[in-house]
Amino acid sequence: MSTDLPRLYLITPPVSDWVAYAPILEAAVAACDVACLLLQTESRDEGERQKIVRALAPSVQKHGIACLIADDAHLVAGSGADGVHIEGTHEKVEAALKSLQPNYIVGVGGLATRDSAMSAGEAGVDYVMFGGPANPQEHSEIAERVAWWTEIFNVPCVGYAHELASIPDLVRAGAEFIALGPAVFADPRGADVALRDVARLMAAAPESAR
Repeated sequence: MSTDLPRLYLITPPVSDWVAYAPILEAAVAACDVACLLLQTESRDEGERQKIVRALAPSVQKHGIACLIADDAHLVAGSGADGVHIEGTHEKVEAALKSLQPNYIVGVGGLATRDSAMSAGEAGVDYVMFGGPANPQEHSEIAERVAWWTEIFNVPCVGYAHELASIPDLVRAGAEFIALGPAVFADPRGADVALRDVARLMAAAPESAR
């Protein structure tokens, strides 16, 4: 288990109007130290998705943050993204690895079992994620899975926090990255304000969790 505090992995809500969303995203990524952002798009049209990613990715990347897109590995190179996050079958993961590595990031989530997580790790993904905005896993199960993974495997692990109060447990479990979605982006005060709270929570993490 690392003695360093985890870094943040942000998951946007599905974006449709990139012009309106650009200042929200810019304020969020500037609010605290973020390692990675998963940019979700509302449209399933490939051309529209590429347009949104091309428009928003540079505002993320200029802060040294990796910008990933969801599921469609074949859109990565043309969109300017840094990689893809896959939630799907082992075959889909294998196809993404074959087409994108070593030049792009390939991460995987939707890991319902320990066996599926191990298969992904053995395939050579860049990270595994436990939990997620659409994942029904309870917080206790996510923290348990993170602790199990980090004790045994070297592949980086992302633990998803449904709420800010979940962060200390994921730090304690040893997650290298903590993913946040609606917990910050749905905060009525604004994502940037919520992320400053996150930074304080991380800084105040108990010494036993480091």
